[in-house]
Amino acid sequence: MPLSTEEAMRLLAGAPFGRIVFTEHALPAIRLVNHALVDGRIMIRTHRGAALTAAVPAGPTAGAVVVYEADDIDAETRSGWSVTVTGYARLLAMEPEGDAVWDPAGQEQVPEPWFDAEMTHLVVIQPEIVAGVRLIAVS
Repeated sequence: MPLSTEEAMRLLAGAPFGRIVFTEHALPAIRLVNHALVDGRIMIRTHRGAALTAAVPAGPTAGAVVVYEADDIDAETRSGWSVTVTGYARLLAMEPEGDAVWDPAGQEQVPEPWFDAEMTHLVVIQPEIVAGVRLIAVS
């Protein structure tokens, strides 16, 4: 059953992690990441050497087209939901890179990293297309 954009974004906001699809060396790449939804945008922390950091432009450009997906599916009951967001991703950094600077002060909603690394970059996805489905077990 299709979800409204509002319901899909509400479910996405409650998900602890998802998958980002981006282009790496002209091929699709996918990474498991944690995220936060802030003011309708998806925020992902990353670091300088990450493939995702290299794939997303900084500065005033529209950004790179990416897809973000999260779900919560119970394989036993065959029920749950899945949300896919297509949008433009831009890179912000704590140190100046182009015109984009990320000031983490006062950014409590930005996700905490899951591993011990210097996560000085923030990928911000502006949703353009939101699609979600609720999976309901057939009896």
